Order: sequence, then C-alpha cells, then structure tokens
Amino acid sequence: MGPFLAQLLGGIAGGAAGGKAVPASNLGNVGNVVAGGIGGLAGGTLLGSLTGLAGGTDIAALLGQLVGGGITGLIVQVVAGIIINKMRG
Repeated sequence: MGPFLAQLLGGIAGGAAGGKAVPASNLGNVGNVVAGGIGGLAGGTLLGSLTGLAGGTDIAALLGQLVGGGITGLIVQVVAGIIINKMRG
C-alpha cells in the first residue's frame, strides 16, 4: 500500500507542477491532477521494477517510488496536456 500511495502522491505533485511549468499543457487543476496521478502510478511502477525498489516499504524504496511517480506524472501531464490542448484548437 505504501508504494502505491507514494507513486500516486508523486504523480499528483508532478502533474500539478507540469501544468504550472508548461502553460501550453495546462488542463486545469483537476485535469493536471488526474493526468499526473495516472502517470505517477504507471511510471512509478515501471521505474520501481526497473530499479529494483518495487514493493519495498523502507524509506529508500518509498522515496524512489515518490520521485519516480513525480517525474513520470509530470511527463504524462505535459504530453497529454499539449496533445489535448492542440486537439481543442
């Protein structure tokens, strides 16, 4: 449960930051949080399994999941935001 929450929280923070840092990708507060959360869960899981920190509950594993989720949440939010905003015209 701990790694899941760390990925989700990291993704939410990354999505919110992505919407602020790249105005062309801003989907609004809710859109940024949703895109970031999805990206954080998916990317945090992938990065955790690649780095061998998946599933651990020690502080290093949780920090790895938090950071991985944040980075991938930011990336997913920015890419999704740019695509969605371009499609809206």
